[in-house]
Amino acid sequence: MCGDDEGTGELEELLYARFLAHARALLEPQGHSASPDPIAYMDKLFSDALSRCVRDGEEADPDKRYLRIASQPLVFARLAGLLAGHLALDQDPLRRIIEALMQGYAEAARVDHDHGHEHDHGHDHDHHH
Repeated sequence: MCGDDEGTGELEELLYARFLAHARALLEPQGHSASPDPIAYMDKLFSDALSRCVRDGEEADPDKRYLRIASQPLVFARLAGLLAGHLALDQDPLRRIIEALMQGYAEAARVDHDHGHEHDHGHDHDHHH
């Protein structure tokens, strides 16, 4: 029905806007450098990949942006599988990938929880910005 298509389009726009806001917050300058530190390297790689996802979404036609981000996890899952397939099994690569996947999933839910309520920002708890 026509009304269902309009509702789906609005939902997709809201979901895309939510992704974009979260991605931009994560991409705020964090002082990434060419550090030999493995954590800094992984943070930079994550930021580079997220930047590409945002850029690709913004370059898509407005009515295709949600579909663009909806396909991106499949590409990264395939890449994660390929990379993990080349690691030693004693390093338990599948467990590490699943844990990282769940961490990312939880981050999206946490952003909704942290910002889904109205309050005064002059309070004592930290939002980890």
